[in-house]
Amino acid sequence: MKARVHVMLKTGVLDPQGEAVRHALGQLGFDGVEGVRQGKVIEIDLAESDAGAARETVTRMCETLLANTVIESYSVELV
Repeated sequence: MKARVHVMLKTGVLDPQGEAVRHALGQLGFDGVEGVRQGKVIEIDLAESDAGAARETVTRMCETLLANTVIESYSVELV
């Protein structure tokens, strides 16, 4: 089973990379972009075949290592 984890900075946390992308898009002529938030996607191949156990395992991974839960939020997608 494959899991996809989306990690983003929480609302209200300054995102300098997103702001740099927004600025660059404006410089390239893409008008009307009011905000950009940048995050990361992590794909994990799991030996688990049970969806509930897989989601629990990946959630523990996120809480332990993959996301800084003080400033980042995450979502887990099983594919």
